[in-house]
Amino acid sequence: MTNTKNQQAPQLITEAMDALDEWMVIVDAEARIVFLNRPYAQFLGVKREEVYGRPIVDVIENTQMHRVVESGQPELSRLQELQGRHMIANRYPIRQQGKVIGAVGSVLFHDTHEWRQMNAQIKSLVSELDFYRQVLDKEQTGARFSLGDLIGRSPQIRRVNEKIKKVAAGDASVLIRGESGTGKELYAHALHRLSERSRSPFVKINCAAIPENLLEAELFGYEEGAFTGARKGGKQGKFQLADGGTLFLDEIGDMPLSMQVKLLRVLQDREVEAVGSNRLIKVDVRLIAATHQPLEKLVEQGEFREDLYYRINVVSLELPPLRERREDIPALAEHFLQRLANRTGRRAPKLTAQALTRMLEYAWPGNVREMENALESAFYLSQGHKISLNALPETLSLRTNATSVPVFSGTLKEKLAQAEKEILEEALAACDGNRLLAAKVLGIGKTTLYDKLSRYKAAVDE
Repeated sequence: MTNTKNQQAPQLITEAMDALDEWMVIVDAEARIVFLNRPYAQFLGVKREEVYGRPIVDVIENTQMHRVVESGQPELSRLQELQGRHMIANRYPIRQQGKVIGAVGSVLFHDTHEWRQMNAQIKSLVSELDFYRQVLDKEQTGARFSLGDLIGRSPQIRRVNEKIKKVAAGDASVLIRGESGTGKELYAHALHRLSERSRSPFVKINCAAIPENLLEAELFGYEEGAFTGARKGGKQGKFQLADGGTLFLDEIGDMPLSMQVKLLRVLQDREVEAVGSNRLIKVDVRLIAATHQPLEKLVEQGEFREDLYYRINVVSLELPPLRERREDIPALAEHFLQRLANRTGRRAPKLTAQALTRMLEYAWPGNVREMENALESAFYLSQGHKISLNALPETLSLRTNATSVPVFSGTLKEKLAQAEKEILEEALAACDGNRLLAAKVLGIGKTTLYDKLSRYKAAVDE
């Protein structure tokens, strides 16, 4: 019975190979055809019995099977042209006791269109998977932004971004400062996502938006019956919700003095006591605070506790206003318009030269937030694939920075050269004129630095 099955095996293998959609060919040690499956023979327009024993190079154009026999090395996903069509082929050596005795080849895609279509589907699936992974991360942790959302190549923004990367790994408290609309919350999210706490909760609270009599309960929680209207069973505070993760206190400069005392005690002892409770609960939280207020002046005026100021200001991040980094406006505009396009399914429009010039001239008192709102308005009001000057809000023509020099007064090459010159001079100043140290800081060779300094004629003492 077993012998009968073994005798049937070659026929079954042949039938199986003929049933495949892909084309198959097998050659011997002399690169002569010993097998060609039916679909491949039909495409080539040959009878199998007539090609067996013939050199494969005489039957299949542009084949590399003979080279695989010679080298013993497989060739995967190689482009091959057959009868004017481009296809994707795989070729493998066949070994017996370590010696190459032939090779087997297959054509998986009979047209590169099939391969491109599959590749596009894979890319789409990977992109979709990445999207849902980010959504899941955001839902689980509460952090909605990452380092990729920190748009800008200006020296000021590059310095802030580099500082964030350095401090993210630790647990030091961070104070983010800047005018309203500069993106303080975005940077808090990104800092959390870069930290070792990124898989733990990110909890935020706006100290200016909650009445003083409710702020304590929001921060530390409360027990059932602690006050009129208290939820049955009580409620956890933001510190407990953020346990193991990050707590972001926005507008901390507006926190009442009475709450500042209690916050300081929690930060020192790492324990919270819910309203209406006498039980202390341990919490492990990294604190990020943000403010647009001049805290030093508030300390002098007695409106902000000095000891709390030092506790939250271990690392300080100063975000520049948009008017001081106008070179970032084009990239920010492209980012916001693309995000709107993704949300609506529309093609991302481009700003006309006049519209971009107006945006570069405008003072932006509301900073990046104002710019984002202005572009969203223009996005929905514009027709076609261009945003004209007329589509921008009228307020942009009412408040321009007349004293500022237009950012793009020169060519791209001139602007890049100027930016590089400034970076070189900043590095040298930071290194007290030590060129070797400056080269290391910049990540370039000493010779390259000397060449660039000579080119820009930077006045630096030897």
